[in-house]
Amino acid sequence: MTLTPTHRPPTTAADPVGRRARRGLLPASWIRVGRPAWWAELLLIGTGWMLYNATRNAAPTHKDAAMRRATEVLSLERHLHISFELSANHAVNKITWLIVGMNYYYATLYMVGLIGVLLWLYVRQPDQYRAARTVLCVASASALVGFYCFALAPPRFLAGEGFIDTVVVHHTWGSWASSSVSSVSNQYAAMPSIHIAWSTWCGVVMFKLAKSRIMRTLGVLFPFCTFAVIICTGNHYEADAFMGALIVGLGFLVQRLLTGRPAFPPRG
Repeated sequence: MTLTPTHRPPTTAADPVGRRARRGLLPASWIRVGRPAWWAELLLIGTGWMLYNATRNAAPTHKDAAMRRATEVLSLERHLHISFELSANHAVNKITWLIVGMNYYYATLYMVGLIGVLLWLYVRQPDQYRAARTVLCVASASALVGFYCFALAPPRFLAGEGFIDTVVVHHTWGSWASSSVSSVSNQYAAMPSIHIAWSTWCGVVMFKLAKSRIMRTLGVLFPFCTFAVIICTGNHYEADAFMGALIVGLGFLVQRLLTGRPAFPPRG
């Protein structure tokens, strides 16, 4: 049976999806599969962007707290003997081509990857789109709460601790740390790492749904490469990365609670 964009999963014995959905918090009649209207998705994205701007505009009032928390997070990691941000930052900064590439990666690829996976889902995997989109929305909303309630300066702001701002040193164009872009980005939004959250979401989606072994491998590598980039460029702490991955897990949990079934079907 061909699913239309508003088709509801059947509840017959041959297809128990509907029975599983009724165990979720949402009524079974609210569960939809298939492509949502494109204009509704654009509206959702626009709303998310406005919410992000609202948290960005509130960030300057949190500057002092963000700088204080930065030293506290770094001190905690060092106390636990898990801090390697500074050594990674200095080591990779010595390799000009690598750190410049990482700067551009940080500024662009997490967004390119997100848009690419969303479009791929919408066009090629419409029956999985809504569940995956729910996970992404929960993770992104959780990040916004973190940005507002726990403003945190990135390591590159801690010059006194020896960190190098690789964008400033290498004059990288277009990064979120550059003067042309910093005016429209939240400079105190290190916790959680939205780069890790979005790349982890992309990686899980690609690994679970892509049929190509190459695409599945790229899905696994994407969040790990992003982790290396955010640490070496001095934009995040390990704690930020951990929380970024954690809110993606929260997104999958909320999706499961709402619908009563996992986001993706088991791979056959």
